[in-house]
Amino acid sequence: MEKREMICINCPLGCMLSVSRDEAGEVTVSGNTCPRGAEYGRTEMTAPKRVLTSTVRIQGEKGRVVPVKTASPVPKEKIGDCMDALKEVEAKLPVQIGDVVLENVAGTGVAVVATKGMGL
Repeated sequence: MEKREMICINCPLGCMLSVSRDEAGEVTVSGNTCPRGAEYGRTEMTAPKRVLTSTVRIQGEKGRVVPVKTASPVPKEKIGDCMDALKEVEAKLPVQIGDVVLENVAGTGVAVVATKGMGL
């Protein structure tokens, strides 16, 4: 049996979760005060994901960057591949908040979007 203690990050309560997985792969979560905590614990135990935040260069603007993030969480093991993909991206001004800077980053099916408007 695998067991982990973790703090839920889905809301400000920060519940201390106890998550375990038995030999059959069944995951149980305790310590959560809401259903989001239970889902977070299950996901962390079986397939952890993260929202990635970074920056990308602005085309033709030496040294300037625009802040970006993934539109939804990506598999934790793909974070390095996503960062490698972002190194090759240059955003074209003007950029508005929510503009897609890169579709399907590193084959995850997740878009990368701008988090700040620039050059408007």
